[in-house]
Amino acid sequence: MLDWLSPLGITGTDSSGLGTLISTLMYLSFIFFIFFGQKIQLYTMIWNMSGALKKLEFMKNEAKALTIKTLIEIGKPKVDPIPRISALLEAFFITPVDMDPAGIVWKLDHLMDVRDNKFKDDVKRLAPEADNAQVNNLENLVEGSLALNTIYRIVRHFYLLGKKTQSFFLILQLQMILPLVMQEAEALVGATKAFAQGQPIGDGLGPLVASKLMKDKEKRKVEKDVVVSEFAMDGRNIIALKAEGPGGNVGKPGDAIKQLIKEREGKVDMVIMIDAAVKFEGEKTGGISEGTGAAIGGIGTERFKIEEEASKNKIPVYAIIVKESLQEAIMPMKKEIAESADNVITKIKGLIQEQTKEGQTIIVAGIGNTIGVGQ
Repeated sequence: MLDWLSPLGITGTDSSGLGTLISTLMYLSFIFFIFFGQKIQLYTMIWNMSGALKKLEFMKNEAKALTIKTLIEIGKPKVDPIPRISALLEAFFITPVDMDPAGIVWKLDHLMDVRDNKFKDDVKRLAPEADNAQVNNLENLVEGSLALNTIYRIVRHFYLLGKKTQSFFLILQLQMILPLVMQEAEALVGATKAFAQGQPIGDGLGPLVASKLMKDKEKRKVEKDVVVSEFAMDGRNIIALKAEGPGGNVGKPGDAIKQLIKEREGKVDMVIMIDAAVKFEGEKTGGISEGTGAAIGGIGTERFKIEEEASKNKIPVYAIIVKESLQEAIMPMKKEIAESADNVITKIKGLIQEQTKEGQTIIVAGIGNTIGVGQ
């Protein structure tokens, strides 16, 4: 039956021996992978992760070099800024005790103010020749470098710990989230370049809308780094506010809205908040959605102030958001996001006409980082 194998020099007996050899090798391979398969997979993951870690280190060093270069060019420090910058990139923040949650918002708000003021003072000392707008941009630049440095340190920690302990599941968990971590790191590199050049970022959509509403109108400053303009629109009294620009700044819109409501003894009929929001995968960048509630990110202290004051005075709070990815929010503003600002203003006008009457007062708050967006 095996005569056709003869031209190949394989007889029936030889083919039987070859089959036995192949079967034996397969059994041995199966047994080998039972005992060593996980180890092979572990070393493969460690090897892949070492490449990602080197890339993170490169991005971290690139951001630090850009920070030092920009600080020297703009701030013209009189001493070497490198040691102080290196110390700033290791800065940390300890949240207040939350075992007894009563009053934790005000504790957190206070600690954040202390942290922000110290950070800004440190940047001012490093850049004595910089003006206020440039100091804000430089502060954002240092923050971006700090975030990249923190990501690198955390990834390195778990990589080395997993390698040291040969923990398959520790390395596996790190590998599972690594693509998302790398996306965020790449976005932060783009953000540091935008901060160094003072370019608007995706998160500046809210301030951009407010700036368009406030154009050529008288402005005044309220609370911390927030500017306000009052004007009439369709027979209603509009109070528009945004963080003071064009330096990188988010201000304290919660305190500003709270102050404006108190100034009018609670006689505010509506609050409309405009902000960028993270889109779902598959959604179009620049898409607009309407909703209710305080549209503001961060750690929650500003949102708490707005919700508390609005609920106390029975003021409805509406939100208009523009969709963008997390990466688009911190990178230079895309054309689709910038072009959506006029459509948001149309939505604001429609909401005001539908939900309010002539003579009523509406607060319109543009939320976000106002870098590159003037008054």
